[in-house]
Amino acid sequence: MSRDNPPLFLSSLSSHARSFFRRPHTPTPITMRPSTFVAGLAAVAAPAFAQNASICDKYTTALLKENTGANQLTLLTLLVNTVVIGNYTKPNMNAVPGILAKGTYNGTEVNLLPYFNGGLASSNRGGSSGVSINFLDDGGAVPLTMNMPSNGTSSNQYKLMTHLYQYFGALLGCSATGFPSYAGFGSQAAVHRFMDLSAAEVGYFIQQVALAATSFGVTADDVAVVGKALNTIFNVRCAPPTTVIPAQGAQLQSICQDETCLLAPMATCAAYPATMKPAKSNSTMAGSTASSNSTMGGSAAPTSSKPASYSGAAAKVGAGAAGLLAAAVLAL
Repeated sequence: MSRDNPPLFLSSLSSHARSFFRRPHTPTPITMRPSTFVAGLAAVAAPAFAQNASICDKYTTALLKENTGANQLTLLTLLVNTVVIGNYTKPNMNAVPGILAKGTYNGTEVNLLPYFNGGLASSNRGGSSGVSINFLDDGGAVPLTMNMPSNGTSSNQYKLMTHLYQYFGALLGCSATGFPSYAGFGSQAAVHRFMDLSAAEVGYFIQQVALAATSFGVTADDVAVVGKALNTIFNVRCAPPTTVIPAQGAQLQSICQDETCLLAPMATCAAYPATMKPAKSNSTMAGSTASSNSTMGGSAAPTSSKPASYSGAAAKVGAGAAGLLAAAVLAL
């Protein structure tokens, strides 16, 4: 399989992950008002569902009634798009800046946007160094606010967003026939090799996942499960091969590889490829990227240097990887 993959920070091991029938992403129209969406998720009570129901099954049923592959994809589209660009549905239960907004994590400034807009030569295309690629090349935030991955289906943005939907689906246990299987590269360590991500950068990303989930009413217990898995598998240095997508088998998955990252239990650093700090892209690429993505600076992608305040389940997941990692074990 090619390493022609967008930067993908998210995934985790799930006992409910399946090999799904592969099909192109087709945006599903939302027929429910945002207020009904939030109320539906917030009203979910665990006793009403089977104890072995996955998070995806649970919230798809609560919101959209029928737990179909199409409805699961609708749910994942809303969640992932919010992680990327921040809140775009109203009302919501808390603010979400989104991963494209500048922020701080444990006192460290974080700016993930250059990894996505071509500002850094950080993408792995199989060579000895990273290359600059614009993954916001097909409408930026605008199609995301319309519950779509992109304007078209042949862009870098389309690949990034659909891979995120697929990976989140594996994480959350989307089990209905018709939900698309993950079509990207198996080793996230290889995909992220030329990013050299810090603990603050990975932690900020996971924090946005937590905020997006709680903004739609996902319970504290469910958010904690997702946060624990993300931190255990990805937010450590030199973790041993781990199976995330069953069909792909055990792969090197640590994406936090610089000196600020906590060393994983049973670390296998010798198995990991050498990493390097990504260089800034040349002025021509940076200029064209900025021009093509001016929409990302709009209301859908906040640019405040301070993230919104948060509490509860989001705080438990986002306030620090160390606390979660201390209690986490690899679920192989």
